[in-house]
Amino acid sequence: MAYTVPKLTDYSPSALEKSAAECIRALSEEASAVHNDAGLKAFRDRWLARKNGILTQINDLWLKGAPKESKRNAGIRVNELKVRIQELVEGAHVSAAGETAAERIDTSLPGIRRPIGAEHPVLRASREMCAVFQRMGYAIAEGPVVETDYYNFEALNFPPNHPARDTQDTLFIAGQQSKPQRERLLLRTHTSPVQIRTMEKLRPPIRIVIPGVVHRNDPPDASHSPMFHQIEGLAVDTDITFGDLKGTLDHAMKEFFGSSVKTSFRPSFFPFTEPSAELFISCIICGGSGKRDSDPCRPCKQTGWIEILGCGMVDPNVFEFVKDNGYDPRKVSGFAFGMGADRIAMLKYGVDDLQLFFHGDVRFLEQWA
Repeated sequence: MAYTVPKLTDYSPSALEKSAAECIRALSEEASAVHNDAGLKAFRDRWLARKNGILTQINDLWLKGAPKESKRNAGIRVNELKVRIQELVEGAHVSAAGETAAERIDTSLPGIRRPIGAEHPVLRASREMCAVFQRMGYAIAEGPVVETDYYNFEALNFPPNHPARDTQDTLFIAGQQSKPQRERLLLRTHTSPVQIRTMEKLRPPIRIVIPGVVHRNDPPDASHSPMFHQIEGLAVDTDITFGDLKGTLDHAMKEFFGSSVKTSFRPSFFPFTEPSAELFISCIICGGSGKRDSDPCRPCKQTGWIEILGCGMVDPNVFEFVKDNGYDPRKVSGFAFGMGADRIAMLKYGVDDLQLFFHGDVRFLEQWA
């Protein structure tokens, strides 16, 4: 039978002691019957609820209803009982929680594994290529993605109305028409502005490699994206020659793609280098033969060569913009190069569609986990 708080008529110490003992005995019996969360909540509410809980009833019936001469003795006894009831209810809480946890958890099952993410293949390829140049003594340099026209074009020998500006298909920040052209903001079309920024801060000699995100207004397809990644490099010192450029890039390509890779330099044009060249590597798919078994090799278009980057000797006009910081074109020379990190990732990992890198398909990205 459930315990109910009796109304006292005898407030002698012995009567109070007897009533308290009966209350504690009933509480202990009810606590032992609690085995789950629902039972624990009902038990707790029954004894400790502020409005109708048994502890509240004891305070109202035993303390407030006590005669004036017995209030002190009754108050002492009720306070002692209150502490004891709270201890037993909390004890039931611990016991029940332990039992319900044991019911919910099967300790014989293996633990839950936290999934570990994988480095994105483009970032992995970029990091690996940068590491190749770091082992040759190059430092990593970075700069802002939102650039000014001055650093992105003018200081790199792209004067206003230069036809090469049209090939960049630049994304300009809105609301810049009132500014002078060199101060207008844009999303950088290459990481070359970091070369100028670095030369403004550091005197020669310098050797830097510059990874980063760039933007151009290109429609997305299997080989183009409005957002992609570049890795550029710059070396400036006294008596640097085109031979140094060829040796550096030949070593880098062999380190990244394998020692069997061959390199070929073919004349080209870039506004910020003179002379300029495009670097081709022997096709890593067909080994430079132009064929895959009896079929033609599509990645190299049966030529056996794949264009991988642009490079050249730094144009003296570029040094003129940082001449006051020790880059007198009569005393120093240098070379620069730039490659697409997305492109070298496609070649190294055998991916035939650039958009796969950016769709976020977990099934594709898990291949690099």
